[in-house]
Amino acid sequence: MLKLQKDWGEIMELRNVLVRPLVTEKATSDEIHGNNTYVFEVTLAAGKNDIKSAVESYYDVEVDQVRTMIVRGKSKRFGRTIGKRSNWKKAYVKLASGSTIDIFGEE
Repeated sequence: MLKLQKDWGEIMELRNVLVRPLVTEKATSDEIHGNNTYVFEVTLAAGKNDIKSAVESYYDVEVDQVRTMIVRGKSKRFGRTIGKRSNWKKAYVKLASGSTIDIFGEE
């Protein structure tokens, strides 16, 4: 079990970095997969190096680049009360040439 030590003392396990791969129409389009890029939902505390090492160790591939963005939660109305969905982090992971991830279970 690999662990990462943060500067402020928090220990994050690599298995807790990746939440799930995002399988949406935009994430699986030819524009994204033509560039050998995959999209993951990750924890808010995860950094780019954490995401890179988690994907490399879990899927046994070589990661070329990681881009992240925080998706802001929407304001929603639940009956009379107004609430807010939680913020979450999305990571675009570009693999090195020749590396692929079998997300759909085709192979």
